[in-house]
Amino acid sequence: MAKETTTAAGMNVAETETSHSKTIEITMAALFIALTYVATAFINVRIPFLAANGGLIHLGNIPLFVAAAIYGKRTGALAGAFGMGLFDLTSGWVSWAPFTFVICGLIGFAFAAVAGKKAGKGRLILAVFVAAIIKVVGYYIAEIILYGNFVAPVTSIPGNLVQIFVAGLIAVPVILVLQKVLHN
Repeated sequence: MAKETTTAAGMNVAETETSHSKTIEITMAALFIALTYVATAFINVRIPFLAANGGLIHLGNIPLFVAAAIYGKRTGALAGAFGMGLFDLTSGWVSWAPFTFVICGLIGFAFAAVAGKKAGKGRLILAVFVAAIIKVVGYYIAEIILYGNFVAPVTSIPGNLVQIFVAGLIAVPVILVLQKVLHN
């Protein structure tokens, strides 16, 4: 019978490792929620002609994509849902918050699901396209609900695409470098 190894705190080694990995997971989720919020709130520009709702273009999708690709579906979903949802709640876009919570949470989850934790450039690019589809369709539906109009939301599509593809252009090379660094 194998002897069970215990720590000074009376926990066995397996429990300690599980506790340590949960602590890291919670810490990274909190970090990426904060990074997503900050990049959304403070690295943005309003471009009115890109959307009926004011066309806010931000870089919050960059840390969202990084979180999803490096730390997986749960961290990606949490970073998107809470990071961007909190921005809506604290910036005058309150009516958008429930939609953003769902849409951006789904973007983080789907990005991770498509890319995987050790994705190459092709899978990451595919994940960016999946994120773009979710963003465009999600916010199109949200605008129909908020504005009661099927035509006005079409004007938001260019801004949503610019936002996702600019983030993808920056995030994909960053993710590839981080994967190499973290792998070594």
